[in-house]
Amino acid sequence: ATEFLAHAYYHGNYGLQHDIPQAIELWTEAVNLDNLDAHFQLGRMYFCGEGVEKDVGRGIRHWQHAAIQGHPDSRHMLGFLEYNNGNHELAVQHWMISAKLGCEQSLNVIKKMVMEGDATKAHYAEALGGYQNALKETKSPQREEAK
Repeated sequence: ATEFLAHAYYHGNYGLQHDIPQAIELWTEAVNLDNLDAHFQLGRMYFCGEGVEKDVGRGIRHWQHAAIQGHPDSRHMLGFLEYNNGNHELAVQHWMISAKLGCEQSLNVIKKMVMEGDATKAHYAEALGGYQNALKETKSPQREEAK
C-alpha cells in the first residue's frame, strides 16, 4: 500500500497533489519493508537525481538489491548499465534473466542485439523460451475469465 501511495503522489493521481518529496519518503518506507518496486523507483530517482541529490552508486545499489531478489525491471536496468559500459556479454546475461522473469523489453533488446551481432540466436531462443514460460505461469482460468 505504501508503494502504491508513493506512485499516486509521484504522478498526482487519485486527487493527490504531485509531490515528489512525499513519494520519495513513502518509497523509502516501502524499501525498509523490502518492497522491490520501491527499490526500483528509488534506484531511478537516485540514478537520475530526480527529487534527490544525484547518487549513481546508490541508485545502482537499489537496482542490484531488487534484481538479486527477482525484480525484472531492476535487472533490465543493470543490463543497460553494463551495455553502456561496454560489457555486452554481461548485459546479455542480465537481459536474459529479466526476459525469463517476463520482461518483454529485455527480450526485445536481445533480439536487437542478435541483429547487430552482439548476441547469438541461441541467446534469443533461450530468452524467448523463458519469457514464454513466465507468461504461462501468470495465466490462470480466473484471469482468462476476467478478460
